[in-house]
Amino acid sequence: MVENAFDAEADVGTAESDWMSADWSIPGLDWKDVVTMVVVAPHPDDEVLGVGGLLSLAAAAGVDVRVVAVTDGDGSHPGSPSVTAQDLRARRPVESERALAELGIDHSPTRLQIADGAVEDHEAAVADALIPLLDATPGTWCLTPWRGDGHPDHEATARACLTAASAVGIPVVEYPIWMWHWATPDHPAVPWTRSRRIDLPAHTLEAKRASIEQFDSQIRPLSDHPADRAVLPPHVLARYRRPFEVVFA
Repeated sequence: MVENAFDAEADVGTAESDWMSADWSIPGLDWKDVVTMVVVAPHPDDEVLGVGGLLSLAAAAGVDVRVVAVTDGDGSHPGSPSVTAQDLRARRPVESERALAELGIDHSPTRLQIADGAVEDHEAAVADALIPLLDATPGTWCLTPWRGDGHPDHEATARACLTAASAVGIPVVEYPIWMWHWATPDHPAVPWTRSRRIDLPAHTLEAKRASIEQFDSQIRPLSDHPADRAVLPPHVLARYRRPFEVVFA
């Protein structure tokens, strides 16, 4: 998720207590007519952090949930003395599959294997790769990170999804990831009028939290070396463990 867009330890961002004290009386997301959800993740874990609860609810309701991983997340620990980029390319997709299994999703993600940190350089190729993966029939949604999320890989992925979805004529729902770090509940750059809420029943929230625990390389230090510290420390994870999710529709 982080992929060095921010230093999550040095820049703690907006506290979860600030977010939870905001007014979240926003409309719910109406997904009752969805047949297929194609969820596009710039890095293995974005899909779970952003909309893991929704994916679990959808899968339990019989929706065909398909995950597309744009990169394999090999850029999360530059300078690490413990893991190489090649190690992470092997490790992080496995973590993602275990996480999705906790949500009741048994499909392996489609991996586009774009270089982590270079999605913008391959944006057109990502859009071209997505078009045959998106079903143009009614009831298909494409889920992508928000186009203004503040991370170049996330925003390039969003633009590619918007291009591909427009080409096949299906709706796009955007999920914020890094917005929770830099924005505030009244931030003018955030499209709050498009925000929709997904409440997570207790069993779904439990499944999402168990899913997050599968990303061992991201949520725990790899060693005592500064370059091996947790990419997702507790104050960051708190934003994704709340009992509801928010998307822009």
